[in-house]
Amino acid sequence: MAKKNSAKTDKKSKAPLEPQAVKERKKAPAAPVETPVEAAAVEKPVAESEPAAKAVEATAAESEPAAEVTAAEPVEEAPAPEPVCTSPRRSVAFIGSECYPFVKTGGLGDVMYALPKALVKQNCDVKVILPRYKCIPWEYQEKMIYRGAFNMDLCADGRSYYVGIMEYVWDGVVYDFIDNEEFFSSGNPYTNLIDDIPKYCYFAKAALAALNYMDWIPDIIHCHDWQAALIPVYLRTKFVNTKLTTAKTILTIHNLRFQGIYNIPTIRYWSGLPDYVFNKDALKTGRNDANMLKGGLTYANAITTVSQTYAGEIQSAWYGETLDAHLRYHAGKLRGIVNGIDYDIWNPETDACLPAGYNTSNVLEKKRENKRKLQEELGLVQDDGKFVIGLISRLTNQKGLDLVNAILPQVVDDYTQVVVLGSGDKVYEDSFRYYENACKGRVCANIMYDEARSHRIYAGADALLVPSQFEPCGLTQLIAMHYGTIPIVRETGGLKDTVEPYDMRNNSGNGFTFDRYDAGLLLDAINRAKAFYFDQRKHWDEMVLRDMEKDLSWENSAKQYKDLYLSLT
Repeated sequence: MAKKNSAKTDKKSKAPLEPQAVKERKKAPAAPVETPVEAAAVEKPVAESEPAAKAVEATAAESEPAAEVTAAEPVEEAPAPEPVCTSPRRSVAFIGSECYPFVKTGGLGDVMYALPKALVKQNCDVKVILPRYKCIPWEYQEKMIYRGAFNMDLCADGRSYYVGIMEYVWDGVVYDFIDNEEFFSSGNPYTNLIDDIPKYCYFAKAALAALNYMDWIPDIIHCHDWQAALIPVYLRTKFVNTKLTTAKTILTIHNLRFQGIYNIPTIRYWSGLPDYVFNKDALKTGRNDANMLKGGLTYANAITTVSQTYAGEIQSAWYGETLDAHLRYHAGKLRGIVNGIDYDIWNPETDACLPAGYNTSNVLEKKRENKRKLQEELGLVQDDGKFVIGLISRLTNQKGLDLVNAILPQVVDDYTQVVVLGSGDKVYEDSFRYYENACKGRVCANIMYDEARSHRIYAGADALLVPSQFEPCGLTQLIAMHYGTIPIVRETGGLKDTVEPYDMRNNSGNGFTFDRYDAGLLLDAINRAKAFYFDQRKHWDEMVLRDMEKDLSWENSAKQYKDLYLSLT
């Protein structure tokens, strides 16, 4: 974001900005409504014909139940599928900073796409609210429909900003994009905290303002990570006298390491929040800083994270990222629900990226074919007898790559090949390039992210390595199992919840694990997997089938979220 939007303001900054011009506004049947959206605006009467007026004139006590509120006009060309669930219907607004296929940098993007789809099948009415980043592909932007615009007070000095609403409907889910070129014109969703703090203060308030403007009052507002964490705070302060106050809020932690911490004056200015929320029990952290995630945890009605083990881990000092005491205090409203994978995207039988599709009836034959094609594509020695280990990951410390670096020379031998796909820290990128040059034909380092190639690695590898320091949930081990590739993981977070270690006595389990964060234990787990592959091939093949038959879809997770929604409402 431009420097003119930093916390250092001058007299000019106190004047509201002119609403930005966009083509879509010319298509609108009426001029955008310019109105404040916070509770204080109740004192300023506006014409009843204006949509924004309907959203602010009633207090929480006077609001009609959310079930009786009429939703925004649907897009006729993509009607929602008939629900297959007969449990009570709930309306849910999902609010987060990324969502596949519009913009994705990690697992959050997958969850924001797949979970709403699964909730539609659980008889939920779902709306997803996202920033309209400039980097969203034009194939989606050109199909967005203009739904309205207004000006919104944001900053502590009354400075206001344009809020546009663009809508896209797909697979029964309504996607509403918050449009503001000043905040979302960057090529990437995340840049640096100096720019991101104002951006996501604006987004959190604008998302609630957009719901008010459209008069779409959900039963549940489900927020994700620090970028949306101010929403529960805004709801209990600035929006306390609007219909939205009937909604319950859930904040999901996808990765506790990222919290949105900056100095109090900056966040106070850009959020416009009252002084009393900047105390040690809410936003304040340390002596002079505010923590947006911490504030959201305080004000949310429920907190979830993406696995049961991680929900327990983050209440300890080792995993708690300085919020362990705060999370222990709020433990009564914290629970873990493990993620799933989208079978429409991750299906080895119909996957167009694979040389040979397969299912449980022909996996043993077809995986060999996929392995040969992968070896050919990556310049490895083509040999069915090689044990191929895949590593698909962001190349960062969190992913346990220092352990991998320490033992890789001992892993790679005449019987073993290693395939790496990912990008990140230069030290790991350079290290894997070195091993590729030193072990030609046995190591391939793909320092990039290639979605199609990742599918082929899942299908062609025999095992997948996930030795993370911590892993809130992890999707790679779930995808690997669904593709008949055996996971080798550290027992932490979602890895521990989803991978059952092999038990030789009962011939049970679906992977190989190690507990302490130690290079020697990782090497031992890999060697156990290799020995099992070569010496107990019949039992290895049985494990492959067990993994493919395991239900890893979003259906079970969506049921747990639906139960949580019902319990809150």
